Amino acid sequence: MKLYTSVAIARYLDMTERNVRTLRDKGILTEYKPGLYDLQTATKQYINFLRQKNPEAEEKVDYNTERAKLVRAKRENQELDLQLRKNELHTTEDIEKIVTDTLVNFRTRLLAIPAKLSPILAKKKDQTEIFKLMKAAIDETLEELSDFDRITKEGGESEG
Repeated sequence: MKLYTSVAIARYLDMTERNVRTLRDKGILTEYKPGLYDLQTATKQYINFLRQKNPEAEEKVDYNTERAKLVRAKRENQELDLQLRKNELHTTEDIEKIVTDTLVNFRTRLLAIPAKLSPILAKKKDQTEIFKLMKAAIDETLEELSDFDRITKEGGESEG
């Protein structure tokens, strides 16, 4: 079973992400993991909800319109799958892993600055020189954080 985010479900069902969360909170849509839904199940649950909400409208359904919506939704689903395969789109798990790894690495680098600089700074008297050394160490750490391509490559290597 393939799970989709509330954003994809909202787009598929032509509603806002907030509506998806509201329907989830009311027990209408089933959330399989935090923020993740099965597309087919969510669609069926939403259709059943609409039928129960307005049973008289069942005869007024324009099946051509419904079929067009279904075809459009399937096309959008295939486009999302294609983007995933082309690495134009990333799964939530991949992003969470990369961000977590990046923040842990960044924290480690920041915490290493005092240990790295304290012996050097203890010998310095000139405030300008101390400032330049501290700024250079912080800039080096921030520069490493800004190198997104290197970070994503490291995140991908640690998976395999």
